[in-house]
Amino acid sequence: MRVDLNSDMGEGFGPWRMGDDAALLDIVTSANIACGFHAGDPDVMARTMARAHAKGVGIGAHPGFADLQGFGRRRIRLGKEELANMVAYQLGAAQGIARSVGAEVRHLKLHGALSNMATDEPEIARICYEAALKVDPGLILVVLAGTGMEAAARDLGAAYAGEIFADRAYNDDASLVDRSQPGAVLHDPVEAGRRMVQMIREGAIMTGSGKRIPCRIDTICVHGDSSEAVKMAEGVRHALVEDGIDVRRFD
Repeated sequence: MRVDLNSDMGEGFGPWRMGDDAALLDIVTSANIACGFHAGDPDVMARTMARAHAKGVGIGAHPGFADLQGFGRRRIRLGKEELANMVAYQLGAAQGIARSVGAEVRHLKLHGALSNMATDEPEIARICYEAALKVDPGLILVVLAGTGMEAAARDLGAAYAGEIFADRAYNDDASLVDRSQPGAVLHDPVEAGRRMVQMIREGAIMTGSGKRIPCRIDTICVHGDSSEAVKMAEGVRHALVEDGIDVRRFD
């Protein structure tokens, strides 16, 4: 059995630093790098992508809403054309920076509120994914496993990777529990690792109510913006390897 381990990173801005990207790049196999709208800037993008490339970590564009103050976690309602252009613009920026450091963008993963809205409204996922695929038809789409995001990617005939989250709790529809709710964010690396092994072995998401949702799982995300991100990633990877699950970049 095998699975990819990814993290969102490149989320600093100017002299302001968020997370320990250098340490995470020694643990994860794929990196979702902010494109300057919800976080990041060209210098941060270039440094993060160069480090990821040197470590053999897969590079992905991580577009979000133009919401630096809210870190892309506030919902913004946009028209179809504006939404599509926003995604294409950020993907293009990511591709340009990646090429400048001798790397390439392999995948795309929607960030924060944009991802949540795409989960609730698959039409938003379709608009975003169509826009990205027009820029790069060979792009791998990272989708929230078992949701309308996955259905949208499949309907478009796109290559995709089903994603689950190590540090988030699940609702019974395979969506993530809202961060405003108690228990939405998990903090214990040992418990998170145990949960991930169980989900990978069973090929299913386990929700807070105990419901089992069968799904395709290709990658596990550990958020990189918390002080405990490195310990969480270490704990999850250790649990997977100890159980004989191969941790490597998805194809």
